[in-house]
Amino acid sequence: MGKVKPRLIGDTEIEEKQKKEQKAKSMEKKMLKSASAKATADEVKKVVKKVRNASAKASATRSKKYTEAKNMVDKNKFYSLNEAIELLKKMKLAKFDQSVELHFVVDETGLKGEVELPFSTGKIVRVKIVDDSVLMDLERGKIEFDVLVTHPSFMPKLAKFAKVLGPKGLMPNPKAGTVSTKPEDVVKKFEKGMLRWKTEAKFPLIHQMIGKISAEEKNLIANAEKFINAVGKAHIKNAVIKTTMSPAVKLELTK
Repeated sequence: MGKVKPRLIGDTEIEEKQKKEQKAKSMEKKMLKSASAKATADEVKKVVKKVRNASAKASATRSKKYTEAKNMVDKNKFYSLNEAIELLKKMKLAKFDQSVELHFVVDETGLKGEVELPFSTGKIVRVKIVDDSVLMDLERGKIEFDVLVTHPSFMPKLAKFAKVLGPKGLMPNPKAGTVSTKPEDVVKKFEKGMLRWKTEAKFPLIHQMIGKISAEEKNLIANAEKFINAVGKAHIKNAVIKTTMSPAVKLELTK
């Protein structure tokens, strides 16, 4: 089943922005895949620089609104969370409710964990427990969930779908807590807003949505602080915050 990318139809300017964003992200993925799995810190920097240059090129024809928003950000300044979120809320870049995202460069790959944010991210998480109907849907290639939870007894039946679910990060796993003798309890945990986070496979980068720009400032700040603490300030070398279509704002994180 192909990944469906929502697009705002009807507003030409916004639609064009989204196309450029997706093109830049696609270019980034290709560059990162071409890099060595054992890349040195210098090599990582080179790849990141190439990605930034590609993004800058894709953004060369940004709208007047984006240019105005970019001019609001002091590229030499590290902002506090309060200042950064207040600034993002002043940027009127799109008519849709943009996501607020944290992006980290950390000190090692392989970092991962779980965290329950104090406030909703605004994203609906579809959680399903494996039963015969879910297995029938998988047989048809139908995947309508973001998290799949199962009782251990269903694992042998799920094994045949591992090649499909695994690459999508949807295969139930005891380490991830999605294989349990009490799957109903696990569902409640994820429906409350439990997030699973990890670095990219080959690079010490973490990306996480923490809410919608329409949320109250104090709620976004609380979610950001909780996620930063979950990763650990000692691990974070660089951090930025942005909305779906805004320029990035550098964060100052006191250790």
